[in-house]
Amino acid sequence: MRPSNRSTEATDLAGLADDPDDRGSAALEFIVVGLLLLVPLVYVVVSLGLIQGQALGVEAGARHVARAVAGASDAADADRRAEHVIASVAGEYGIDPDRLDLSLACAPSGGACPRAGATLLVGVRTTVALPLVPPVFGLDRVAVIPVEATAAQRVSRFWESG
Repeated sequence: MRPSNRSTEATDLAGLADDPDDRGSAALEFIVVGLLLLVPLVYVVVSLGLIQGQALGVEAGARHVARAVAGASDAADADRRAEHVIASVAGEYGIDPDRLDLSLACAPSGGACPRAGATLLVGVRTTVALPLVPPVFGLDRVAVIPVEATAAQRVSRFWESG
């Protein structure tokens, strides 16, 4: 049998591995680094979820308001329908109704809007406040993401302008 030729470096490394001061530090390092990476990741996921939810609400609001106004019988009915749809969408998607901005325009422009045969363009805007931002130094007003959606719908040619 041949004698083994172990290098002195191998024995020195083996001795370092058994150092009692380093025992358990890998688990602690894993936990600390894991938390440092996990907390921002969870924050990003929650923020993106809030933004996506509000974006879906704004898009649904624009689409449904366009359909409701285009199918109304007159201007008073269109106003009632638009207010009802916006209130319903705000409640369904958890959007603050005071932060919703609704705009109506017709193409081609000119004349009353909505009118018979025109294409109704509905825009809905809101802002999404990022979570856990304190109201210190106005940070809560700065840490908002604007979200908007537009929808187009053809108004019936039997629309009554009165």
